[in-house]
Amino acid sequence: MRFRYAFQQIVDLKGNERTQAEWVLGEAVGRLNVEQSTLQELEAEKARMQDQLSAGAEQVMSISQMQAIQHYVSHLERQIAKKLDDVRRAQHCVEERQQALEGKMLDEKVWTKAREKAQQLHELLMLKKEQEELDEIASVRFARPSL
Repeated sequence: MRFRYAFQQIVDLKGNERTQAEWVLGEAVGRLNVEQSTLQELEAEKARMQDQLSAGAEQVMSISQMQAIQHYVSHLERQIAKKLDDVRRAQHCVEERQQALEGKMLDEKVWTKAREKAQQLHELLMLKKEQEELDEIASVRFARPSL
């Protein structure tokens, strides 16, 4: 007799929920990576502009050009501040998704363990039944008179 777990659909559902939570976490991590990459680009652009501004102080550069560069650096600083907030939000989102995934994994593990225990019990009962049948066959042969 094959083992059929009555709650197999729940076990399958928990596995699907875990898989979906992994996908959601992957999307959140991807978004975090994009935000971090954009932040690095902004910081690199700011550093390049500051280098250009300091080089302009040593070379001949008009005041209006220096002011334009300084204005652009200030704009980049505001953009960096906004991007830092975006990165923090994305990190928070990743942390939430990780916790959700851990919960889904725990649920799946609980249901999988329950299934394993039920299967072990089923196998134990099948072995016991088989042993009883063998004992019955042996007792019938023993009780039967020899010909």
